[in-house]
Amino acid sequence: MSENPGPRVRFAPSPTGYLHVGGARTALFSFLLARHAGGTFVLRIEDTDRARSSEEMTRSILDSMAWLGLDFDEGPHHQADGLERHRANALRLLENGAAYRCFCAPPEPGRSAGGETELCGCGRIPDDEAEGRAEAGEACALRFRVPAGETSWEDAVHGRRAVENEHVTDFVLLRSDGTPVYNLAVVSDDIEMEITYILRGDDHLSNTPKQIMLYEALGATLPTFAHVPMILGTDGKRLSKRHGATSVGAYRDQGILPEALFNFLALLGWSAGDDREIMDAAELIKAFSVGRILKKSAVFDPEKLTWLNRQHIERMPIDRLVELARGPLEEAGVPAAFIEASPERVLEVLDLVRERGNTVAAVALQAAPFLRDEIAYEPEAVARFWKRPAEAAELLRAVGYRLSTLDDFEPASLEPVIRQLASDKEVGAGKVIHPLRVAVMGTGVSPEIFAVLSLMGRERTLERIQQALGYLDAMASAKLAETGEPPAPDEEGQ
Repeated sequence: MSENPGPRVRFAPSPTGYLHVGGARTALFSFLLARHAGGTFVLRIEDTDRARSSEEMTRSILDSMAWLGLDFDEGPHHQADGLERHRANALRLLENGAAYRCFCAPPEPGRSAGGETELCGCGRIPDDEAEGRAEAGEACALRFRVPAGETSWEDAVHGRRAVENEHVTDFVLLRSDGTPVYNLAVVSDDIEMEITYILRGDDHLSNTPKQIMLYEALGATLPTFAHVPMILGTDGKRLSKRHGATSVGAYRDQGILPEALFNFLALLGWSAGDDREIMDAAELIKAFSVGRILKKSAVFDPEKLTWLNRQHIERMPIDRLVELARGPLEEAGVPAAFIEASPERVLEVLDLVRERGNTVAAVALQAAPFLRDEIAYEPEAVARFWKRPAEAAELLRAVGYRLSTLDDFEPASLEPVIRQLASDKEVGAGKVIHPLRVAVMGTGVSPEIFAVLSLMGRERTLERIQQALGYLDAMASAKLAETGEPPAPDEEGQ
């Protein structure tokens, strides 16, 4: 066990599915608590449900945690490895009278093994009779004998909680086949691993009184419990697949950055106590306290996650952005050899367009026109801004001429030239800027056009204007052949 003096906090997922955002938030809060307090973060895989557990899901959970940066200090421990200890704990409770043999038939499929026992009289069977029946081979489970009185605890989120024990039925510890039920296994494991702080979702509140009874019956020290409210969708209902992606892996595949999801999950039901929203892991670790976890449910807002992702893209070190964008740039048609040979060029372009995408892939699409030799014109942009190809060509020829005379290709020098051309032509600046943007970028939107031209450079800018003129001349000829009439003048702003 760790010698750290701080709390020992565990995250205990079941490998029956992918790591969803609710579980990821529990893991993240546990991680932040352990790191803030100088404690130990323990990972335990609760895989006693052999029929539904899989190695694939275990690997997926571990991969998702690693991607998010949730590094554990101990583990992964496997609950299935503690089966004999679980049984030994149950038999110990049987020996001291805290449990009894139950000869009732197992529950029907779909009903809890710890279910209704109002009609069960097995707890009144004399010990010697029950033992004899078991030795004779009669199938039996072990049930916990719920004591009279009240079970209470001080929840770190909700404050004092109490349950009258008369409302808790005797619950199963071991099934008739000798396998442990959840409450026994988890308490046995937490005692063995010396867990001192259990942070989990509100859906476990009903288990807590039973687990406290087991701690007390086994003579173990109670951990601190903290139950975190559920995560809801924007419709106010519990988050589920109907609200869209719910697994960590799905958001990774959508282009969400790990630091953005880390930041977002931390703010789901917790606040730093100030106006900060954009925080990195170090800031969150420093600021985290269980006392600032909210009692009310948190709402999962996909738009907020997208916004945070964009903020982290804008703030990340440019060299990391270059590395992340490498694959998307290649997919967008930028040769790998060019990326390798011209890292500073790639860096400059990404730094210009990084504020224009919600994902790294979207940023790469903005950057690609600067970096690839071929130019592809978006049909929508052509239809809108080159609607009258002859007129667009006339403007671009004038732009090309004036830009070719410039010695200084910085934005401050380019802007007055373009605006003066528009004035001379007695059109709005947009009438020149929009066709020019399509010519040099192939798109209808881009960063500020003068910064684009400057970064594109004189040679490539003029080259792309010439390519556009060839394209426009072909368009004009095709239109003339189709209609038999020269194109009509364009309207302002079209």
